[in-house]
Amino acid sequence: MPTASPRIVFVGAGAIGGYTGAMMKSAGHDVTLIDGWPEHVETIRATGLAIDGMAPEESVTVRIDALHICDVPQLSKSRPIDIAFIALKSYDTEWAAHLIRPYLAADGFCVSLQNSINEERLAGVVGWGRTLGCCVSLLAAELDRAGHVQRNIHKGGEQHTVYRVGEIHGRITPRAETVAALLRAADSAKATTNLWGERWSKLIINVMRNGLSAATGLSGNQRDLAQTTRRISIKLGAEAVRVGQALGYAIQAQQGLEPETLARAGEGSGDALAEIEAVLIGLAQHRGEEQRPSMAQDMRKGRRTEIDYLNGLIVEQGAKAGVAAPVNARLTGLVKQVERGEVAPSPALVADWVVLS
Repeated sequence: MPTASPRIVFVGAGAIGGYTGAMMKSAGHDVTLIDGWPEHVETIRATGLAIDGMAPEESVTVRIDALHICDVPQLSKSRPIDIAFIALKSYDTEWAAHLIRPYLAADGFCVSLQNSINEERLAGVVGWGRTLGCCVSLLAAELDRAGHVQRNIHKGGEQHTVYRVGEIHGRITPRAETVAALLRAADSAKATTNLWGERWSKLIINVMRNGLSAATGLSGNQRDLAQTTRRISIKLGAEAVRVGQALGYAIQAQQGLEPETLARAGEGSGDALAEIEAVLIGLAQHRGEEQRPSMAQDMRKGRRTEIDYLNGLIVEQGAKAGVAAPVNARLTGLVKQVERGEVAPSPALVADWVVLS
């Protein structure tokens, strides 16, 4: 892979893919966005991709090449792709990998820039040697209209590493370092030796937030500031910690949530519960009031959710490890009910869930 000027594509130009790709482009890199929403692609082509952040100086409009998925064969007219970021929903991983594989350079590779754990799906198409993963931690953003991404949380900077990119085998390689350097155009980034542990650690955060906001219709702050949903969130996270530990993952603290303390909080330790609740309430001070996790955004827009790849994955992997995850199972079922239109999103749906006293 040429290190001077790699050719980069983002398969998926939504909140994370669009934001990250636009920031790379604004730093002078060769970036093309690929997306399936025609109006979004046409808006980017006409006026650029507009990014708004939490501060005025973070707002920028970036002129960037954009292709609809139907236009992808045009990639064959220029030099091959060095790095393809897959920034779509988990259930779109395989077809996205098949879409971009013919255009990869001989030493080109893909990076999963997704929630859940999709490296195996990606590698099943492009090969393990062409697969890297990248966890995105504390980057709350929304594609709220065609051609516009709103970031709803302050940049991590030196206080928090947002992008954590790693090789499947855990070694730090030149290409992992290259990807981390590219990602620093968007926010803080590092190469990690613990991709799988980072993945599970981020999964814990996702299962605490995404499905609960999707089912209740609550924003991130509303969810964490209300005692009922905050404590359901803690129980969801505690189950995920115990499943991850049983599977042998090296789970790391995320956003001030120490894994063992989180697990004990969900298991009834009063001191641990007070500590974790204080962290969650504190985190609400750093988000925009209208911030909603991606699954809640999908639910509002009538899209398929990733519940099977988040809370459902905890249940599935817990069964394999012999660790029950009943609250994650219950939430998975509820989100599917809401998704099918059987019930409307509402906090009332979980009002009687007594998981912690």
